[in-house]
Amino acid sequence: MTFEGQYLTYAEYQDLGGSAIGQTPFDLLEFEARKQIDLRTQLRLKNINSEDIPNEVKICDYHLMNKINEYANESINTSGNKASENTDGYSVSYFTGEQILQIIELHKNELENIMMNDLYGVVVNDVAILYNGVV
Repeated sequence: MTFEGQYLTYAEYQDLGGSAIGQTPFDLLEFEARKQIDLRTQLRLKNINSEDIPNEVKICDYHLMNKINEYANESINTSGNKASENTDGYSVSYFTGEQILQIIELHKNELENIMMNDLYGVVVNDVAILYNGVV
């Protein structure tokens, strides 16, 4: 699977000091972080060339990815990634992608704070990317 339109590449992630995740988990985490940024910025960055993505956006993507990874790891470490376990017939259920998204939803305020801190004042095409009014 190819991931296009990334705001932060794996090489840039490593340049920022990221080393905790490999390429495939990076692609998935970057995709989820990018979705959060796109939602908050009303897709203002969607058609921007990757060379023109502001550094603040790359740093925000990095921070969001680390937080999302942290939330997922907390859930996995708390329960061993087990959603439930039955010892009678020995049955184990693991977290699904949907459940991970629910975990992220629980931390929406913290993700919003990261975006507000990192993206405040960033202007693209003469518009502040966090602007919510009429353009």
